[in-house]
Amino acid sequence: MKILIVDDSRFARKELAGLLQHFPQYSIAGEASDVQTAITAINQLRPDLVLLDINLAEGSGFDVLEHSEHTPGVIFTTAYEEHAVHVFESNALDYLLKPITRDRLDAALGKLARRAQHVPFNQPEKSLDAHIFIREGERCHFIKLREISRIAVEGNYVRLFFGALSAPVLRPLNYLEARLDPETFFRANRQEIINLNFIDRIEPWIGDGVMIIMQDCTEVIASRRHARELKQHMEF
Repeated sequence: MKILIVDDSRFARKELAGLLQHFPQYSIAGEASDVQTAITAINQLRPDLVLLDINLAEGSGFDVLEHSEHTPGVIFTTAYEEHAVHVFESNALDYLLKPITRDRLDAALGKLARRAQHVPFNQPEKSLDAHIFIREGERCHFIKLREISRIAVEGNYVRLFFGALSAPVLRPLNYLEARLDPETFFRANRQEIINLNFIDRIEPWIGDGVMIIMQDCTEVIASRRHARELKQHMEF
């Protein structure tokens, strides 16, 4: 498993590299000390795991994940316990409080390794079990693509709906559509993409269109052209 170490302290990076020598199953793919270097390293090296400092010069670890094209497994490192208390919206992320001990690092790596037996970190980007990271103020979501029920345009951004929650993403709808599994996600109209697994029922609509009622009772209108494509896709 390839690991990228991201910390603005050279001493902290050296300390983590020393601790990782006790775990020969992991290899250090590289190091980064700031936000932009970390983003570049993640996109180019595509590590399986990032040991990511929350507080970086000119930004944070959240900025790194928010702007990276590749989403690896993540273990946050922080000197401030309050970060570990309230920023995470999912237990898919782990954290280590500084100073980091060998035993605590062993436990965190073991936790992610057990998860990787079921969902490898280096899976294809379009896999439904691939994770994406979304930041909404101080709230952070780390969710699987399969958990997204709907994506809708809202002004200059799009909003992702998952479970009972939603969060904005500063990406165009076409960008997200290109990264989603077309067998699962369907472009219902110019403004919305839906997860077919979250459809409750489909009803006829004006002009040979259809109204798609999602499981959360959201109504999505598909025009005649999109309705025809949906029928062909679902073979009904």
